[in-house]
Amino acid sequence: MSLQSQINEEIKNAMLAKDTLALEALRAVKSAILLALTEGGSKEELAQEDEIKLLQRLVKQRKDSAAIYVEQGRPDLAEPEVQQAAVIEKFLPKQLSEAEVEAIVAQIIADNGFSGLAAMGQLMGIASKKLAGSADGKTISTIVKKLLA
Repeated sequence: MSLQSQINEEIKNAMLAKDTLALEALRAVKSAILLALTEGGSKEELAQEDEIKLLQRLVKQRKDSAAIYVEQGRPDLAEPEVQQAAVIEKFLPKQLSEAEVEAIVAQIIADNGFSGLAAMGQLMGIASKKLAGSADGKTISTIVKKLLA
């Protein structure tokens, strides 16, 4: 079942359950998918990697907004953002723990013989492809810096 079909089904379920928070998050995902499809020309569906990037971007936007709201002393506005991020995250692959990401990055370093911060760009490229959808870029970057330093 494609992501678009899953989202449409979940929108129906949220409408029946009168879950306005989930409905808002799901409609945002649907809107982003439709926008991506129209930008890409006459595609019928997005590639899975494009879907993952799109979902990660939406989750990151909501988490960033929540952090800003908390900084501004508005937890009442931060809470819905966090809840919407959780709704969207259900459609992402299971996220790896930092220890699992660190083990994978260490293996990539060992396999390719990277050392020093000069190799960070190459290592980030390989690690980002290998961990696409399983870990966010910030986590990968932090671990890569730690292991190369």
